[in-house]
Amino acid sequence: MHWLEHRIPPPLVAILFGILMWLLARLTPSIDTAAAWRIGASAALLLAGMAVCLSGVLSFRRAMTTVNPLKPDTATALVSTGIYRHTRNPMYLGFAIALVAWTIYLASPIALLGVAGFVLYMNRFQIGPEEQALAGLFGEAFSAYRIRVRRWL
Repeated sequence: MHWLEHRIPPPLVAILFGILMWLLARLTPSIDTAAAWRIGASAALLLAGMAVCLSGVLSFRRAMTTVNPLKPDTATALVSTGIYRHTRNPMYLGFAIALVAWTIYLASPIALLGVAGFVLYMNRFQIGPEEQALAGLFGEAFSAYRIRVRRWL
């Protein structure tokens, strides 16, 4: 399944998993919760996910390196400052947080399978190959960074 590596843009992967989560939620019973609570909690988490994602993009822009996740071999800088001191993948983490927000909005515990699926997919088909490319580009500096900073949180 190497043909899936770096083929689907991560925002599209998140959207596809979001659709899958919606379908799962429609087919299974939901938790009876107040709409105001669900909307408030999901909005807060969505904003947090967007902030995490945006901070990753801004860090890349400041370092003047590519934000294109489909071509990690074109990176010109190893970014390890800002949010990258806490997570190696803030943009993907932001998408995962947004999917958790979607789970809360849907009031469907089974929808959490979509979040897990997203994380597994990203680990295998996006992050793993990205890290191979970065190791080739930045060698020991990337190895030290991998030891120091977790992949997700």
